[in-house]
Amino acid sequence: MKFKTIIEPFRIKTVEPIRQTTREERERLLAEAYYNLFLLKAEDVLIDLLTDSGTGAMSSGQWAGMMLGDESYAGAKSFYKFETAVRTITGLKHVIPTHQGRAAERILFGSTLKPGDIVPNNTHFDTTRANTEYRGAVAHDIPIPEAHDPAVILPFKGNIDLEKLERTIVENPGKVPLAMITVTNNSGGGQPVSMANIRAASQICRRHGIPLFLDCCRFAENAWFIKTREEGYADKTPLEIAQEMFSYVDGATMSAKKDGMGNIGGFLALNDDALAEKCKNMLILTEGFPTYGGLAGYDLEALAVGLEEVLHEDYLQYRIRSVAYLGDILTENGIPIVQPPGGHAIYIDAKSMLPHIPQSDYPAWALSLALYLEGGIRSVEIGSVMFGQQPDGSEKPAAMELVRLAFPRRVYTQSHVDYLAEVLLYVNNMKESIRGVKIVDAPAVLRHFSAKMALI
Repeated sequence: MKFKTIIEPFRIKTVEPIRQTTREERERLLAEAYYNLFLLKAEDVLIDLLTDSGTGAMSSGQWAGMMLGDESYAGAKSFYKFETAVRTITGLKHVIPTHQGRAAERILFGSTLKPGDIVPNNTHFDTTRANTEYRGAVAHDIPIPEAHDPAVILPFKGNIDLEKLERTIVENPGKVPLAMITVTNNSGGGQPVSMANIRAASQICRRHGIPLFLDCCRFAENAWFIKTREEGYADKTPLEIAQEMFSYVDGATMSAKKDGMGNIGGFLALNDDALAEKCKNMLILTEGFPTYGGLAGYDLEALAVGLEEVLHEDYLQYRIRSVAYLGDILTENGIPIVQPPGGHAIYIDAKSMLPHIPQSDYPAWALSLALYLEGGIRSVEIGSVMFGQQPDGSEKPAAMELVRLAFPRRVYTQSHVDYLAEVLLYVNNMKESIRGVKIVDAPAVLRHFSAKMALI
């Protein structure tokens, strides 16, 4: 008999206590943190869904691998294990380790972009956008039109708009040094990109001599969506699907803190020899020698194991279903989310849930504060605080006002998710009392990380 329940494909070997706080404590803690959840102490958070980046639990295989870490400055054997793991998946020639994904972005863009350039992408996430704009280039988001409607259900709502991609290249000769596709599309609700879309984008780019890169931090989750949703892939393994995805691109950046299953690390992978040499020189200047790139040998060992484990089918089935489980509960109870549920997170549509708060008062940020105040849940705003500030300092409302609940890998159980659902239903019942917020003080770049806010 085939049973319906999908259980966690692991058993718990080590536990870490989490601390309950009272509502009164959380009210004080929010004020002390200037109403910015990034500024809370982790010990004051009950369930931490701020990010899935580097927050997962490593396996016994990864911990065992760490004991084999070779800490040699140059030519460490741990690097070659890591390199083999990345090449097996991506097929890309040059593997450049970095301490995390934003370092790979900085090195790539520092080697390729100049002021006035344009980088088309289905949707840039925060550090990708910031590193692009830091070089004086334009981060040009061109997702398919349906991506901006949270309620629309499509199997691959993360796709890049192919017509706009070609038009961007044609209308800006010499100004598009590269194009990118983010898999899965984090800013767009964790939505996957189809193989057909990646293949077609590759054909467009190669026809115009433009290299195509994947921001591939959730490549395994994207591969699973292709396997379960795209015709012709049901009988292929996640590894085979990932290998085909990478066969259409010229390079990739990755925060291995996501689908690398590690607590730190990333890479830049390339086929172009000259560009790789330029990037390695910049790596030496800012990160470290090309065989460690700012990482310890034991980090490289853990990532080599994690990149293999993340493609296990039982893990991916559990991972995607865990997120969908919460999404189903919220949808059944009328809480608007980005549909269908994403691979690594649930994205609540705060603009629809809190229509009494104008976008200028940051409804998604306000909702994230309410989730912490009422239930000790830490989430993150993906809306006009994160993306509203333009390079010239002006304000433009974000296309969507979302609260992301990002699931750390192999950390929380179904009872944690059930508690989370209870908190969300409670907050939904008292949502009319939620007030907007205003920015009191903020830096010029990536302001959401350290902005000081106040309740209106």
